[in-house]
Parts: sequence; C-alpha cells; structure tokens
Amino acid sequence: MSEGKRWYAIQSYSGHENKVQKLIARKIEDEPGETPENKQISGVLVPTQDVVEIRNGKRVTVTRRLYPGYVLVQMVVNERTVHVINNIQGVIKFVGTGQDPRPLRDEEINKILGVTTGVEEEEAREEIPFHAGQVVEITQGPFSEFSGTVQDVFADKGKVKVEVSLFGRPTSVELDYTQLKGF
Repeated sequence: MSEGKRWYAIQSYSGHENKVQKLIARKIEDEPGETPENKQISGVLVPTQDVVEIRNGKRVTVTRRLYPGYVLVQMVVNERTVHVINNIQGVIKFVGTGQDPRPLRDEEINKILGVTTGVEEEEAREEIPFHAGQVVEITQGPFSEFSGTVQDVFADKGKVKVEVSLFGRPTSVELDYTQLKGF
C-alpha cells in the first residue's frame, strides 16, 4: 500500500456530498496527531463550480457540483483509514477496482483543484442554453417577436449570433442570450 498522501474519490449517496464532507472533516479534526502533516487523512473536498443561469428572466449565480455523488479525500491508504472512511454514514465505496482504492492521477486532481480554486478569482462561467442550428425567438429589443436560427454562441461574452429574415433577406444579429427563448 502507498506511503504518501494521495487523493481518492469516494462514491456517496447523491445529495449527501456535503454531509459526507462534514463528517469526514470532523474525523480529520478528531484524528490523533499534532499537525495536519502527520495526519493520515488530511483533506476532503466536494468539487463545485459557480455557474450563471437564467431564472425568471434574471441572471442568477448558482453553485453546482462538478461530480454529483462523489467526494474527494486526501489520505494515506491503509486498513485503518479505509475502514474509517467506509464506515462514515452516506459513503457507498471508494472508486477503484477490487479491494484497493485507486488514487486520482495528478493531472486529474490538478484540473479539479484548478477548477475549484480558480472559480473564486475568475468570473463565474455562464452556461448558455443555446447551440448552433437551434431555432429561437427573440423576446426583447428591436427584433422582438422575430424568429431566427442560432449561428454561433460566444460563451465568454454571453452573446449569441442569430440569423433573422429581415425584409426577406437573411441578417445576422448579435444578441445577449437573455433576449432569446428556445422552442
């Protein structure tokens, strides 16, 4: 078994990720050892990301779980630590094959940690519910009541390029995605 601390994924009941995270954090606090470096279970994380959604025509920032039903734990794998984690209420099992938990690869955990820590510094990523080729109706602005086809989606700007028929000729207009309604 591994001597170093690695990150492991734990499957939990969907919707219970935060509860499992709190229970594991309590186990970490209760674990004997003077410093966090000496502890065999040293970290727990539920990867989340802030996303902007449209609700009732308004932009709302919501926090979404990146991997629903999973919690990440940083620990040294041995019989005692595996037993402690497996006996926490809400934990189903470690992700891996056979008896031994499989650690996450460094590039996987770096990506996850980068996503979870980078969200605070960057603006929340906007999730635009439209895709190229989709027929939409324009609900606001000078082209309201027009229907068109989405040509391009600019997620970084929150804009959508829509082709509408204006006096019988196709015309491209760039609109905020909040001005559109899908069929």
